[in-house]
Formats: sequence, structure tokens, C-alpha cells
Amino acid sequence: MRFGHGYGRWLGGGFGPGERGERQRGGWSHHERGGGRRRMFDGGELRLVLLALLEEQPRHGYDLIREIEERTGGSYAPSPGVVYPTLTMLDEMGLIDEVKEEGSRKRFTITDAGRQHLTEKREEVDALLERLAAIGEQEGRSGGGAPIRRAMMGLGMALRDTLGAARANADLVHDVAAIIDEAARKIERLER
Repeated sequence: MRFGHGYGRWLGGGFGPGERGERQRGGWSHHERGGGRRRMFDGGELRLVLLALLEEQPRHGYDLIREIEERTGGSYAPSPGVVYPTLTMLDEMGLIDEVKEEGSRKRFTITDAGRQHLTEKREEVDALLERLAAIGEQEGRSGGGAPIRRAMMGLGMALRDTLGAARANADLVHDVAAIIDEAARKIERLER
């Protein structure tokens, strides 16, 4: 598995002809359009979903990805390569603000203009959130592997964050490899 922008694809599969960086699977998300897959969110839909989640509480980009993944029962998560540019756009539009914090992670909160925008689009927003919930219910009925997908995404993010700035630190790289090797051995010993 490749880490990086590939987080947003289905585990075990590559990018289809649909939108790069978004996972797509099952049921209605595979509608044909021009011979390719239908994207999970068209046009400004992702912007509305992110705004709605920020209306609930301030969040980091990774928190937004995880929340969408949780609401879909682990069956969909937009990639960082889709979410972060969308957050930048929302910030430039004045619909969200960055909350100043220590560290490199940026947390965002909705502005009054963002709340007004959601009010104007409330019917569409509600439909989008209902779509996410329906996917989550469908995934729950199918007994999907959402916890494993969530854990793999968390591992990928931890690897990216930890190793991204420490490429020259051979000891750290070996320590991380030893942890992953030990986890693999424990998984192999599980009863089937």
C-alpha cells in the first residue's frame, strides 16, 4: 500500500476513472457517467459537507476526514489531497477561519458567513448528510471492515507525520519498521 494521497482510495484497489483521491465503492457510488465512476461529491457538495461538520465543532482537516469516514461506516473517506485544498478555498471565501494553535496542524471553525451559506443551502446539506448516514447504515448491515480501514488510515497518517520530517534519522525509521513488523506477527498469530 502506498501512503500519501492514496489514503482516499479503496483499500486493495486503485484509482478508477472517477475522481482521483476519493474512495468509491458499492451501491449508488458506482453510477456510470461517461464510462467512469460517479464521484462521491459533485461540485460544491464536499464544501457543504465540510462546512456542516465545522458548524458542529471546530476541527482539523484529518478530523474532518475521519468524521466523514465514521459517518459512512468506513466505506468512504476523501483524501487529504481533496480536503485540504477545499479547506483553503473555504477560508479564502470567508466561510471558515483558521484557529491559531501551536504546532503544524490547522484547526478550522465556521464563520458567520459560513453559517449563512449553510442556512441558504440547508435542504442540500441535509440531503448530503442523510446520504452519508445511509451509506453508513448499508456498510453496518454488510459487516464491513470499517475498523480495519480506519486503523490503516491512522497508521498511514502517523507514518507520514512521523517519518516525513525524519527521513535522515535511520534509528527512527528502524524503530517504526520494528513496530510494524511486531504488529504483523501478532496479526498472524490471531485465531481464525
